[in-house]
Amino acid sequence: MTNNLLTPITSRTIVSDNEKALAQGNWVKFICGASNHDLPFISDLCAIYSAAGVHCIDLAADSAVVHAAREGIEWVNTRLGIKPWLMVSVSDGEDIHFRKAWFNPQKCPPACDRPCERICPAEAINKKEGVVNSRCYGCGRCLPICPVGLISEFSQLLEISKLGSLIAELKPDAVEIHTDLGRSQAFEQILQAITSSNTSLKRVAVSCGLKEKCYSIEALATELWQRHNCLRNYDQKPIWQLDGRPMSGDIGAGTSHAAIKLFREIRPLAPPGPLQLAGGTNASTFRNLPLRHKPAGIAFGGMARKLIQPWLLEAQTKKINLREWPEGWRQALSLAKELINPWLGYKT
Repeated sequence: MTNNLLTPITSRTIVSDNEKALAQGNWVKFICGASNHDLPFISDLCAIYSAAGVHCIDLAADSAVVHAAREGIEWVNTRLGIKPWLMVSVSDGEDIHFRKAWFNPQKCPPACDRPCERICPAEAINKKEGVVNSRCYGCGRCLPICPVGLISEFSQLLEISKLGSLIAELKPDAVEIHTDLGRSQAFEQILQAITSSNTSLKRVAVSCGLKEKCYSIEALATELWQRHNCLRNYDQKPIWQLDGRPMSGDIGAGTSHAAIKLFREIRPLAPPGPLQLAGGTNASTFRNLPLRHKPAGIAFGGMARKLIQPWLLEAQTKKINLREWPEGWRQALSLAKELINPWLGYKT
């Protein structure tokens, strides 16, 4: 494929400096899916959003996944000379971001109208296979909707004892730690493992939100300050990822309000460091932001993947990569840019 497929992006300035983007409030991260192991899709998704101008790509801490992502990132880097940070995600305990759905399709009632298949944003459910493991990213929307309760979930957590050697192998630019209230000791164990890898990280993102109604914003702030002190002890710089509505599927416009509400409430109480929105973020988030006190940036996950998925699936039917299909690439890139451009051009 010739370079002319990438020329539309060169007509505007791309902020390639992550630290500058965080300071200006136009930092954008693409979440490729912590449990997504569909490798050809990953490579194309990372190429699309690298070309669109994101500053960081967040992935599962998995050798095959990171290799596929780097293939797409390097494909763009050789053509545009831009290279987003590569971030890998881990968790210090049970977390819905590290799960997949499963059921036995042979047990489905013949007359079932398959609401699970209709509601799945990843098109990961079909009559023959049940849940296609490589496409499921664990949003959980199918779990309560099965009329006979067949669908269950299983966790895919990485053992802390294996983390140090894996980080040393993957050599990411940044690491994201999903945490929750009451897990400060486990959080420090993660940092100890990262330190043992002797990998120099540009940032450590801390992802947390109000997952239970009994948690107060003050309790969350206390936990974030505990993480801040721990990060200082290990000489790491944070990004505070505010998970407003975790694993929502990021479909409806109304989901954007949860992340914005969490940001507005936590901002006066939060420790030093950039505050970044996540969880339910979509194209409506930018329009719904308050007029003052903008966040440092945003992460797009489910919606960003869903936008591009039809083109990925069509390329799959053609038995080619999306990068090898000029028309599909142009259309997918246009959609990706439409989603993130408001943030890339924004100044605080």
